[in-house]
This record gives sequence, structure tokens and C-alpha cells, in this order.
Amino acid sequence: MSALAMGAGAPPVNLWLSEARATLALAWPMILTNLAQTAMTVTDVMMLGRLSPEALAAGTLGHNLYFMPIIFGLGLLTAASPMMASALGRKLHSVREVRRTVRQGLWLAVIVSLPIWAVLWHTEDILLAMGQDQELSAEAAGYMRALQWAALPFFSYVVLRSFISALERPRWALVVAFLCVGFNVLANWVLIFGNLGFPAYGVVGAGMATTLSSVFLFLGLTAVVSLDRQFRRFSIFGRLWRPDWPRFRSMLRLGLPIAAILTFEVSIFNAAALLMGLIDTVSLAAHAIAIQIASVSFMVPMGLGQAVTVRVGRAYGAQDALAITRAGWTAFAMGVSFMGCMALLMLFAPRLLIAGFLDLSAPENQPVIAMAATFLAFAALFQIFDGAQAVGSGMLRGLHDTTVPMIYGAIGYWGVGLPLGVVLAFPLGFKGIGIWIGLCAGLSIVAVLLVSRWLGRERLLPFAA
Repeated sequence: MSALAMGAGAPPVNLWLSEARATLALAWPMILTNLAQTAMTVTDVMMLGRLSPEALAAGTLGHNLYFMPIIFGLGLLTAASPMMASALGRKLHSVREVRRTVRQGLWLAVIVSLPIWAVLWHTEDILLAMGQDQELSAEAAGYMRALQWAALPFFSYVVLRSFISALERPRWALVVAFLCVGFNVLANWVLIFGNLGFPAYGVVGAGMATTLSSVFLFLGLTAVVSLDRQFRRFSIFGRLWRPDWPRFRSMLRLGLPIAAILTFEVSIFNAAALLMGLIDTVSLAAHAIAIQIASVSFMVPMGLGQAVTVRVGRAYGAQDALAITRAGWTAFAMGVSFMGCMALLMLFAPRLLIAGFLDLSAPENQPVIAMAATFLAFAALFQIFDGAQAVGSGMLRGLHDTTVPMIYGAIGYWGVGLPLGVVLAFPLGFKGIGIWIGLCAGLSIVAVLLVSRWLGRERLLPFAA
């Protein structure tokens, strides 16, 4: 029996422990799935770093440009998760509601991919307009021509992952993702360096490997939902051509603010990478390493945020205010505690973390290593706030509250964080350190605002507490 179905007479401590177990059971496969997906990007960065600092810088420019529209599409499609969770909270066997939401999510995956492809085809022009180095821009454009096609299979995979997560069976996504990590390593090794008789495509090979890996993710999860008996009964691929315009509009209303807040957050990090490119190659390469390490750390609160969206969403559908409270605070405590531990690791063992990306003994790498260690010290400062905002966003998404958090993201990331970082980096001469101070400030403001919103959550509930 789930935590939401437990009797009201159960001792409060047991209810909280039961919620903690339910959250962990749902979250750990999501966390490991996120880590597996991030491992693919980290693999690209690590292998490009072995190729040359210039290849690493070009790949970083291209990937950061790619990531902005991808995260926007991801936010749109994330709306499927709270919609399915609340439907299952109202009625456990809500097959029709869930099926129609999945179908419209797949429609949206196709629709959002088309303009992304059209824009990313002009990567070189975009980077040159931003003032980036001509040779790096040209190399990044070649990388993008191979990478951009990953959008549609990745978006479709996200919809299917939301489907199995709403049914609280996310382990299949974990299995597929970890198989894909091995596939991605092999594809990078073959296509970047020209092994097993293939040409050495260099930076372009990394883009090709990521696209093939995204196809692997989608086809793997398609096989799961088509063959597993519990998933097969939803017939999610049947009559895909049939529209459900009211549901499609509901997904847009819920998803656009989610997409906006995710874009505000990710774009400030992407803008930071572009600004690093205006400083020098060393700063850009060091930033790429520090951000990848922070991204790995972030996968844990991100997974907890995905899990708490389902847990709060089900309680919201069942109109259980006490279960909403337990679900939210349980995940929040887990996320913040983990990020506190990661902050200590970044502060006291930065070279251990950097060793995965660069040869620490190579003299030519010493400037990048020293700069990356400095950036990791600032990453440690914002770990707790980053965890708080990631889980806090998921808590509010479970209540279908997305518009106000979007405004908070705009204020914190683009109203304060980015302008502060630019001023500190260039007019005041702090360079890369100034940009990282801006990142810390933006994340801190958003975290405080989201938690304050959650504290007043009674105003968001359309039923009596």
C-alpha cells in the first residue's frame, strides 16, 4: 500500500518514514537515470579534453548553444508528469487520461523539434554574432550539424520516461539509460578518434555519438512500454494521429512556465560559458570542467525534484493536504542534505574531481587546473541553494503551480545573477570569478523565493486543508 493510502490513524513518525521510503524508492532510479544521461555529456567532454583544449572549447560552445533550446523543450514536456500524476491521484487506474496525455506529449515533441532544428543549423552565424572566435565557431558548427538531430528522439524519450515515472516504475528508464552510457562511450571512442576502422571525425564525432545515443534511449524505452504488460495496457502508440486539443492546450499552459524557468536557469549557465569565451580559452575550458562536475552533483536534487512532483501530484489529485506537506518537505530535506555534502567535497578535494577531465601532471594543463579549482570553490558556495531551488520547483510543479516560479526565475537569474556577473567580470575586472559570483547570487535568490512560495502553499490548494 502506498504512503498516500495509509490510514489516518497511523503515528505521524511512521507516516514521515513511510513517505521517506516511498520518495527514495521513486527517486533513486530517477537520480541514477539523470546521472547516466549526464555521464554521456561528461563522456563527450572528457574525450574532447583528451583530443585538445581547442576541441574541448569548441565542443563546449556548441553544446551550450544546443542545450538552451533543448532545456526549453524539456520543460514543455515535463508538464506531462504532474498531469499524469494528478490523474492517477484522482483515480488509480486512469488509463484513458494518462494515454491521451502521453500522446499529446509525443505530438509536442515533434512540434517543438522543428524550429530547434531550423535555428541550430545556423550555429556558426549565431556564435560569430555573439563575438566568439571564428575558428572555434566553425568547429562548433560542425559539431552541431551532427548533434542537433538528437532533439526529437530525446524529447520523445522524455515523454515515455514521464509516463513510466508517473506509474512509479522508473527503473526501466534507469536500465535503458545505463545501457546507453556504454553505447555512448563506445560511439565516442570510435567516432572521435577513428577506431574500429572508422574515420576520426574529432569534434563532429562527439555530436554523432550523442545523436545515436538519443535514438538508443528512445528505442529502448519504446521497447519497454510496448512489451511490459503493465505499460502495454495503456496502448500509448495507438491512434497517435488523433488530437486532443483541450489537453494539448492544458499541457502548453502548464509546460510553458516550466520551460521558461528551466530556460532562465540553464541559459544563465550557458551565457556564463559564452562570456568565458570572451575572456580566454583557459577560462572557458576551466569553466567547462567545473560546470560538468556541478552538473553531476545537481542530478541528485533534480531526481528528487522529479520524484516529488509525482508524490505531491498524487497527493494533490487525492486532495490530501497533509500528504502534500510530507511529500514536499521529505524530498527537500534529502536534496539539501546531499548538496551540503557535495559542497564539502568541492571545497576540500577539487583536484580529485578535476583529474577525471585533465592529466594533472601535464605542464600545459596547469593553468586550466588552477582556474577550475577556483571555480569549484564558488560552485561549492551555491550547492545548497541549487538543491533547494531544484527540489522546490518540483514541489510546486506537483501543485500545478508554475507561473509564479517562472517569474521568480526571471528575477533571480536574469534580473540579478547575469547582470551582476557581467559587471563584476568586465567593468570591475574580476573576469571568470565575477561570472561565478553572479551564478551564486542568482541561484540563492531563486531558492529563497521558491521556498517562500511553498511555505504559503495553502493558498494554492482548491480544497480545504
